[in-house]
Amino acid sequence: MASADDNYDDINVTPMVDLYLVLLLIFIIMTTAGVQGVKVDLPRASKSSVADLGAPKMQAITISNEGKIALNTLPVTLAELESKLGTIKAATPDVPVVVRGDRATQYQGIMDVLDVLGRLQIDKIGLATQPAK
Repeated sequence: MASADDNYDDINVTPMVDLYLVLLLIFIIMTTAGVQGVKVDLPRASKSSVADLGAPKMQAITISNEGKIALNTLPVTLAELESKLGTIKAATPDVPVVVRGDRATQYQGIMDVLDVLGRLQIDKIGLATQPAK
């Protein structure tokens, strides 16, 4: 049995290592949170390239209850719709299109628009609806 007067030759360092690891963790978190990055004077782009970024990628075709067609709020005929979508498809081959038809719209008007989309081989088509109440 060991008495209270016996000297120990080793020291238990486990609590000290735990303390060092916690302090290291706090140091790492605080230094990464404090880094904001290096400030630089960024170059300026021309106005034309900025305008290209603002163009909508998704196209919306709306058919009113009178049968009038609009492409992104601009009124068009079926022929104009086909030419404008053809130009857009040439620039962006995988352009998504959303068809919005009024509830009172004749079904033929929506089918005419879907026929134009089929001729242009636009296959990312969505039909907008309202959720049931």
